[in-house]
Order: sequence, then structure tokens, then C-alpha cells
Amino acid sequence: MRIAPVSGLPDSLDRDACAALDAGDPLAPMRGRFVLDEGLIYLDGNSLGALPAATPPRLARVVGEEWGRGLIGSWNDAGWIEAPRRLGDKVAGLIGADAGEVLVADSTSVNLFKLLAGAVRARPGRRVVLSHADNFPADLYVAQGLCELLDGGCELRTVAPAELAGALDADVAVLMVTHVDYATGAVQDMAALSAAARGCGALSLWDLSHSTAALPVDLGGCGADLAVGCGYKYLNGGPGAPAFLYVARRLQETIRSPLRGWMGHAEPFAFEPGHRHAPGVQGFLCGTPPILGMAALEAALDLWLEVDLDAVRAKSVRLGDLLIRLVDERCAGLGLTVASPREGARRGSQVALRHPDGYRVVRALIDRGVVGDFRSPDIVRLGLAPLYLRHVDVWEAVETLREVLATRAHDRPEYAVRAAVT
Repeated sequence: MRIAPVSGLPDSLDRDACAALDAGDPLAPMRGRFVLDEGLIYLDGNSLGALPAATPPRLARVVGEEWGRGLIGSWNDAGWIEAPRRLGDKVAGLIGADAGEVLVADSTSVNLFKLLAGAVRARPGRRVVLSHADNFPADLYVAQGLCELLDGGCELRTVAPAELAGALDADVAVLMVTHVDYATGAVQDMAALSAAARGCGALSLWDLSHSTAALPVDLGGCGADLAVGCGYKYLNGGPGAPAFLYVARRLQETIRSPLRGWMGHAEPFAFEPGHRHAPGVQGFLCGTPPILGMAALEAALDLWLEVDLDAVRAKSVRLGDLLIRLVDERCAGLGLTVASPREGARRGSQVALRHPDGYRVVRALIDRGVVGDFRSPDIVRLGLAPLYLRHVDVWEAVETLREVLATRAHDRPEYAVRAAVT
């Protein structure tokens, strides 16, 4: 099913206008492909995507038939052994990569460590990992851990996002950038920064966790060298879904993973005492792939391969524009500030709103069936997953937000107690 892009917003907005947008939405049938409780407005698909309806029967088949009856033979008969490469090729189609450049394995942090370590080693004489100070903390933690491990052989240097290109010099081994900011949704210029890194002899490494399946990504066209991303946000692979890594083909025989597990061996079943790096992206495998997690992710990927990402992006921008405009019109004077870029092209598939009582506001919204999340210190973060979010959902969410703020419902004492709001 190939889906054409959609157009912009009408001049006059009310609930009926939003319903009319839904009636003409070519992505509207996709909502029925997900498991969603009636009455719930789910604006947290940028943290954990909704469950595809195809996933439970796929898992039941893997557990009951492939594992239950096929047992160990399913490594071959059911294609388990090929899953990291097979799923990687499916992800490649969503991020502008070629077959054989993407591998599904491990977690985002583990994959980031593999690629960072490989990149630093591939640039001898350079010792700096350059990143932006507001990067996702976990990415900075991984870089800090690598620097400690190398004991002076590596240094993490952070600057403001706008200063990244100017901070590239002959000491930088790798530029590590998150494509879409996890808090504000601001999009970095992948082509320009990748070219700047390449111009000074450094490698570029992109975190696509808030980009993949949220907006079109063109790693190859942008000249990106390396990338990582997760499977459980917009990809809908389930909690803790396997992540992916990308290594441009031109670098696959230059960069080596420091985690040399048996699945990354040239002949895994030779059981040799020494490691021989498998050719191509296969060499970045480490341990045995988690087949149940892979099966859940593959069910979601098969759904995504039916969709035109240009249509997804067009609707994402329109949903974001709608949310911002409704907040401006319906919530004026209630203490909200839009933290995300207002220009759709510079914004990922989320809208961040600042409020002094942001945590309390999120708790109050969740209790009213509008599920977003909070990011410190004051951000109400609302994810916009175009495959299952409707324009009327955005209308209802903003109306609920207005009611919470206007009545100070978030002042309830229980909302002051911090609990996990992911």
C-alpha cells in the first residue's frame, strides 16, 4: 500500500475541522492495524510505540511452532540465524541505506559503544569524540565510559549544537550527533554536519532513535558514516526491542567492533580459539540474537514497509502544526511555552511544551487519558505517531490540557510525588 502525502491545515480550526482532516487522511486505515484502548489518547509513541495487531499472532507462531515444535532446527528452518541481517535490510529501507549496511542486534547503547570504539581506532592520532552538550545523556555516558576505558587515549568534548561544525579540527576522530533532539524535537542538518566531519578527516556517527519511522532519513545521500537507533519507539518493536547499527559499505573493512562475539566470527561454528572478523556488517554481531524480540520487531517492520514515509512525514508535520496552533489559540495565558521549533521542517515528530509545573501537568493529563511524558526540568513532551494518531486526538488532548491548567487540576498534592513518567 503506497500512500501519497497530505496537505496543510484549514484557516479555521474546531473539532469538526479536525474530524474532516481525519476523513480525508490517507493514513487513517493504519490506525486499525494497532491495539489501542478506546478513549485513550496516546502521545508517547516516541518512547514506546503502540502494539501492532500483527505482533501477538506472529509471536504465538514463533513460540508455539518454531520454538515449540521446530526446536533447535528453527535456527535454519525458520531463518533465525539470518534474522539480524534480514531485519537490518528491512530497516535499511527506512533510513536511506543499502542492503548489507544495517544490522539489528543488541541495544542502542551497546551498538553505540561498538561504533564509537571502532571509529576512534580507525582514526589513529585523533583522540576527540565531539558531541553536543544537550545530547541524550545515555549517549554521552557511553562516550565517557569509552574514554575512561582508553585511559587518556580518548576525550569527550561537548559544545552547543550550533557550534558543532566550527569545533571540528584535526583532533576529532568522530562527530557523534543525535539527529532529532530527544527533548525539543529539533532536527540537526545531517548532510551539512556529515560533510563538515568528512572535510576535516573525522567520521560522523548519528543516533536515529527519534528519527527512524518518524521522518525520512537518507544516510547514504547525506554521506553519513555510521548510525545507531532503537526499535521500540516509532518502529513499534515492543519494550526493549533490539536496536540497529549502520556502517557505510566503504568503511566495513576499516572499522572493527571491540566486542568480538562468536556471531561476528567469519565462521561461527568453526569454534576457533582466535577471532576472525566476519566480512561486511556481519562482523558487528556479538552474541546470540534474541529471537522473540526479533520476531516482534519484524512484525512491525513488515507493517512499516507498506507505508510511504513521505506521507508519514507530511502528516507528522501537520499534526505538530495543529498542536502548536491549538496551544497558541486555546491555552494562551496558561503558562505554556513552545520549546520545539515552530517550523515543521526543523521539528521531529513531537512537540515539547515548557511549563513550570511540567511534571504535575503530565501526571494530571495521564489521569485523564492523555498519555504524554515529562523531561526534566520542565518539558511536557507530546509524541505524534502518524500511523495511529488522529487530528481529533490532538484536539481532545489540547482541550484536556487547557482544562487541567485553567482549573489548576495539576495542583493536587499526589502529583508532587515523583514517580516514573517515561
